[in-house]
Amino acid sequence: MFKLRDTRTSLIALGVGVSVAIMGAFSHAEPLGLGETATEEQIAGWDIDIRPDGKGLPDGRGTIEAGEALYEERCATCHGLFGEGEGRWPVLAGGQGTLKDERPTKTVGSYWPYASTLYDYIRRAMPFTAPRSLSDQQVYDVTAYVLYLNEIVEDDFVLTKESLASIEMPNKDNFFVDPRPDVKNTRCMDKCADPKKLMIAGTLKGITPVGHFVEGADAPAASHDAQMEKEREEEKLRKAHITGEALSTQHKVKAASLSELALAGKATYEGACKVCHGSGLTGSPKVGDSDAWSARIKKGMPQLLDHAIHGFSGDTGVMPPKGGRVDLSDKQVEQAVAYMVESSQ
Repeated sequence: MFKLRDTRTSLIALGVGVSVAIMGAFSHAEPLGLGETATEEQIAGWDIDIRPDGKGLPDGRGTIEAGEALYEERCATCHGLFGEGEGRWPVLAGGQGTLKDERPTKTVGSYWPYASTLYDYIRRAMPFTAPRSLSDQQVYDVTAYVLYLNEIVEDDFVLTKESLASIEMPNKDNFFVDPRPDVKNTRCMDKCADPKKLMIAGTLKGITPVGHFVEGADAPAASHDAQMEKEREEEKLRKAHITGEALSTQHKVKAASLSELALAGKATYEGACKVCHGSGLTGSPKVGDSDAWSARIKKGMPQLLDHAIHGFSGDTGVMPPKGGRVDLSDKQVEQAVAYMVESSQ
């Protein structure tokens, strides 16, 4: 009996000792060799969100005078000289008193609840052709000017992280937490969609995701004017279906045959150039617009390539080097230019 008890005690002690040794080994184990520890600089590059109370804002001060010049240089092409919006690009100023209208004008001044959102968005995403290219100081200047356009601050206002956090936006009190009990989006994880049947697509190689659109669905247009035009066309179709009236159709002109160089550039155009040259953004000549391209084509391909690769600033707009896609090779740019030129003659 004594020997058995001693043996059992020894085994228990041995087991405890082994467990402690294993735990100690894990606690002092070397890294697994996966990834690397983020540096302070890398963390700072991602940690740029701005809260409504101003937390996250960098040091700096912006003036309306400096913001006006920068806005006219970098922003007015899309948003208009006074924030009125150009073409289908967003309106930034005005719209006060329209939120109850059938087609409200939602701008920074009429709709946005926090001024911090304006700084955060400009810093992350603007200008459209070269996001994150503005310094913190420039973002302060442009933010101050957009607030001034909306008559939220006076012309002598100086924007700092302290003063920005203190700004009260006109529509702030109209935002609230939905009190209904059925809007909490509690996860059920039952009867989930089959991932294999999900369709993910992108109109511009991921720049404008449309995976939530179903082909053939009546998705809204990108602006109020475009939506009204869409509704007018649908009304014509509805009436024609009832009356049997034939609608006139426009026949597209068959595209001219393209050279091998131009055909090779179509993919680059779709993925990198179409953002501007498909819409006319920043004064870019739209592909297919022969009038816009004729004068440029007369200057010859060498000059067009030089402007496309190294950048160009003219009376009608700005072309950043390689359209802001410095990852493209000179050959890819040459192919894309050939595609645009041959498609616009």
